[in-house]
Amino acid sequence: MGFTSETRSNYLRGGLTFGTAYDSDATTGTNGQPISDVSYSIWPTISLDQTRSRLHWVFNYSPGFTFYQKTSSLNQADQNLGVNLSYRLSPHVTMTMRDTFMKTSNVLNQPTSDLASPVSGGVTVPNNSVIAPIADTLTNNANVSLAYQFSANDMVGASGTFTNLHYPDAAQVPGLFDSSSRGGSAFYNHRLSKMHYIGVTYQYQMFLAYPTVGQSETQTNSIYLFYTVYLKPTLSISVFGGPQYSNTVQVGLPTMTGWSPAGGASMSWQGKLTSFAASYSRFVNSGGGLVGAVNYSSANGTFRRQFTRTLSMSVGGSYANNDVLDPLPGFNTGGQTVSGNASVQRQIGEHFSLQAQYTRLHQAYNDIEAISIAPNRNRVAVLISYQFSRPLGR
Repeated sequence: MGFTSETRSNYLRGGLTFGTAYDSDATTGTNGQPISDVSYSIWPTISLDQTRSRLHWVFNYSPGFTFYQKTSSLNQADQNLGVNLSYRLSPHVTMTMRDTFMKTSNVLNQPTSDLASPVSGGVTVPNNSVIAPIADTLTNNANVSLAYQFSANDMVGASGTFTNLHYPDAAQVPGLFDSSSRGGSAFYNHRLSKMHYIGVTYQYQMFLAYPTVGQSETQTNSIYLFYTVYLKPTLSISVFGGPQYSNTVQVGLPTMTGWSPAGGASMSWQGKLTSFAASYSRFVNSGGGLVGAVNYSSANGTFRRQFTRTLSMSVGGSYANNDVLDPLPGFNTGGQTVSGNASVQRQIGEHFSLQAQYTRLHQAYNDIEAISIAPNRNRVAVLISYQFSRPLGR
């Protein structure tokens, strides 16, 4: 969701952010009622973006420390680490590797939470729609891909992905479970003209969940046709669709197999002062903490606008529906997540900025105690940041 003016490389960036937030449902009392609280956070950040003749790599690291006014037991230390590397092995072959790691006890408590969720029409987006309340959470997402452009208009490639979700203290998240996924894909892409692209993708994925009574395993095989049109260099529309075959094995249940349609669409516009992205997708995905893989449907939209040189705003919203493919008796069969956010940011001088954020979250998972006890959350935050940027090699 960055503006075109923000996509500059060969910079060392860093800073420090202080924030205070009010959460309407920070924790739950002994009577089962939600308790509000005010928190104070600090996030130092460091980022390196460097481009060479054959290499482009981006490194981001941001630890975080949060202290609660009423409930000191909720105090947390976070870790956020991301690496993105692209290396041109030859004039027509490029390898890309990405890895992100996050440790937190409050997913909503991030300095850029209104821009954190990607808006994508892709078929390998991790399922992050089931949001645990105040609970220790570890997530890791990794991807490696290889692309070969063997003619002016044709490209082939392959990729592998890995995701992992882990709750270190299961007592904090009754009804939610660890999960992981791994998979691979191969694609062929053809450019019909300057504006039009078509292609086909084959994808294999394995989703694992670890409920208390055993392991749930779902394997999928999918073939997608896709089409992308660039109405402008910064405005694109993409659609994809095709059949998906799934095979689910759970302890105590017969094997479940079946075919289902999968597909989606997305639009992205990145301007000098305005950015907009929206997408819809439907396919079999990891449960993201549920008892097994799910039929996953999601819709997302984000709009960002810079009014003046020092004033900008953003608004976004998302909806996700999760239906567990083959739930065990007595376990949750799925639910919905609806969220919205808005923020206003004001630049103060060259290095300081002030931001106000509002987030609204509603989750309907009636059989998951960790969520149903407080299905609605309202969060208001104010952050002040110091940032610096230094060019590299100049």
